[in-house]
Amino acid sequence: MSTRITAVPRPVPAEEIVVPFADCHITADAQAAVLRVLQSGWVTTGREVAAFETEFATAVGAAHAVAVSSCTQGIELALRSLGLPPGSLVLSSTMTFCGAVHAIVHAGHQPVLVDVDPATGMPTPATVRTAAQEYGQPAALVVVHWAGDVADVPALAEAAGVPLDRVVVDAAHALGTYAGDAPVGSGPGTTCFSFYATKNLPLGEGGMITTDDAARADWLRRARLHGMTADAWRRYLPGGSWRYNVADVGLKANMTDVQAAMGRAQLAHFPAWQRRRAEIAARYDERLAGLPGVRLPHRPAPGDGTHAWHLYPVRLWLRGGIERDKIIAALSERAIGTSVHFIPVHRLAYFSQAALIPSAGLTGADALFDQVLSLPLYPRLTGEQVDAVCAAIAAIANEGISGKGTE
Repeated sequence: MSTRITAVPRPVPAEEIVVPFADCHITADAQAAVLRVLQSGWVTTGREVAAFETEFATAVGAAHAVAVSSCTQGIELALRSLGLPPGSLVLSSTMTFCGAVHAIVHAGHQPVLVDVDPATGMPTPATVRTAAQEYGQPAALVVVHWAGDVADVPALAEAAGVPLDRVVVDAAHALGTYAGDAPVGSGPGTTCFSFYATKNLPLGEGGMITTDDAARADWLRRARLHGMTADAWRRYLPGGSWRYNVADVGLKANMTDVQAAMGRAQLAHFPAWQRRRAEIAARYDERLAGLPGVRLPHRPAPGDGTHAWHLYPVRLWLRGGIERDKIIAALSERAIGTSVHFIPVHRLAYFSQAALIPSAGLTGADALFDQVLSLPLYPRLTGEQVDAVCAAIAAIANEGISGKGTE
């Protein structure tokens, strides 16, 4: 009888751990699904897109889902579906990705930027009222669930004086977010999701619009493909007709069967991925709690909802006038990737002229932008990597680059 000796793995020193900011993981079954579609002879919008729409609608509790080429195109289409007069005022948080506000412009409307609470990164009823009162009654409202946290959509709509069916929810960060017991994507209005490479359901590119309005869903399906009454899949089916009509203005914003097949496979892994994201966020909480100069991310109060943990954005108080970007550089020197979400839209040259900005300024967003830093967060992030990130932040804080300050 022999004794087998198993080597004990050597702990990897923190200085040898590389932590990319993002990780676009396409599973083996998703890759196989793509190959199956490529071999099928039909790769554009067809059977796979229809199946993905059905499965996604079920996952978020929506009556209808319409697959599109991106969340940005989804927001534009959702705004177009409202039939607003050209040049209508549309409120949007300034703490969002530029594409969400571009969508307002491309839909033919006037964006009005709204300030945020720096503690949450999202507008409040008070900041919404400030913007609405200065520029007049808005026709619609775009609400973002920033970082995967929960925005109070009904309260913001009420403050804007906008009915819920004229609210477009930007849920690019919020697949897996719950408002109370309801998943984001269900309920009135339209909700737009992103499948960009860094998102909770990564496909590389792509988006989805959900709605409980059957007529709106039908319009969106036509509008995503030039406004045509029949797409190529329906025209080329046995017995189909080559004829079609165009009754409304549309876009080229359809999803392909290649993306949809990938999405269907990835969706099966989504619940496990979300559990892992919550575990990682909890580990960050534990390791960073009480560290001087670091404020943990906001999250819903018990009963108010569930955070999707798309991002883990900390707020850093800087000491001695040291810029936040020096912390980013110090982490980068330790092979740790980070990002900033977002440059407030009003600080971007085009929108500083094209958007309406309250005369009192957008001071909450400015304060948050100077402090916010998104740490790596994705399902394949290991505990050791999380620990390395937290140890590096602690070391940087001890070196005097960041420290306790005032809000």
